[in-house]
Amino acid sequence: MMSEDDLFAPAAAESLPTQGQPLAERLRPRALADIAGQEHLLGPQGSLTGMLARGSLASLILWGPPGVGKTTIARLLAAGANLHFTQISAVFSGVADLKRVFDDALKLKKAGRATLLFVDEIHRFNRAQQDAFLPVVEAGTIVLVGATTENPSFALNGALLSRCQVLVLRRLDDEAMELLLQRAEAETGLRLPLTPQARAMLRAMADGDGRALLNMAEQLFSLPSAGTLNLNEEDLSRLLSRRAALYDRDREEHYNLISALHKSMRGSDADAALYWLARMFAGGEDPRFIARRLTRFASEDIGLADPQALVQALAAWDAYERLGSPEGELCIAQAVLYLATAPKSNAAYKALGAANRAAKETGSLMPPQNILNAPTKLMKNLGYGEGYTYDHDTDEGFSGDNYFPEGMGRPDFYRPVQRGFERDIAKRLAYWAKLREEGA
Repeated sequence: MMSEDDLFAPAAAESLPTQGQPLAERLRPRALADIAGQEHLLGPQGSLTGMLARGSLASLILWGPPGVGKTTIARLLAAGANLHFTQISAVFSGVADLKRVFDDALKLKKAGRATLLFVDEIHRFNRAQQDAFLPVVEAGTIVLVGATTENPSFALNGALLSRCQVLVLRRLDDEAMELLLQRAEAETGLRLPLTPQARAMLRAMADGDGRALLNMAEQLFSLPSAGTLNLNEEDLSRLLSRRAALYDRDREEHYNLISALHKSMRGSDADAALYWLARMFAGGEDPRFIARRLTRFASEDIGLADPQALVQALAAWDAYERLGSPEGELCIAQAVLYLATAPKSNAAYKALGAANRAAKETGSLMPPQNILNAPTKLMKNLGYGEGYTYDHDTDEGFSGDNYFPEGMGRPDFYRPVQRGFERDIAKRLAYWAKLREEGA
């Protein structure tokens, strides 16, 4: 069973491509060296090249986006290592299917032939089904090659991951995509009817997916009088629908892009922050999620260096709730620009972390008696509130009293930076520290 997302699965020797097959099928490589865009794995110094040269193929997890050659690599690895190739899809298979595959592999092993089992979309198996692979992998009954578009750290259990080597396949870059177009033109004997700018746009529309690129190219080759056309970008947009950006709000890309936005703002790169914000909007992200993260950022990475940052983030959130999309998205963009260009400080974030650690370490120490209220006669008799100094009654409006539990000492949680408004706060703290020392 071939994966629909795989571009590069090789044609079997007895089934050579014919003109009636789809273009992507006709262009499937028959050698690992012909696979485009994965030189880090298949080049002279690539890890897979080294495995085959040593004759020691390990169980693998191939992690990468659609259309980059996962199924083909598995098939060609089996051929290169002289292993029997078996393929299943986790979408359509269950434990009974696995048992049949394992039984067949055991028979082949007894006959002296090892099996490479390729599991497409292995992340779709639940934890118990993944555990079924452990004994047969350990016993060497199969060499497991799993393909996934999801982060294996989250999608696969630790026991299975510990028995496999994870290899990352890259989305096809512009150079690899152009190579595929050149192969398509050589195979068909036709020129793509595009201007150079439209040709570049076609590569961008495929978004790193080789199969999608070839499918769109095939549509262009089939146009009437394609050989005489020279379509521009506007013509191409009318003919082909742009593929949706690779983005899943419940999956890893969701967290990748919000991380990129957060770190761009932290790095005070307003242009990069706007780019990642636009990517999230284009991918269909809920603007409320973005607004919530901006609010967190305002406290975590700016804090009191600019007290208006939190106000701006909340105002953008509120404005979006009132306006909705797309009008409200501009308000979120404005907040992104404000946060990206604001002075940065994580002093409040670090101070809370230090205070939390101290609170856990000191347990249930009581506050000093002089700062406790004494609403009853008994509490007054016990000394509650005795010796408290009302700060407003002092000349400086500052008493310098100790507000920590007795015996705890005076920790230094909050350390403002010399940026933005925190410069003024640092001066105040230094002044009060001096008064405190003079009063001691």
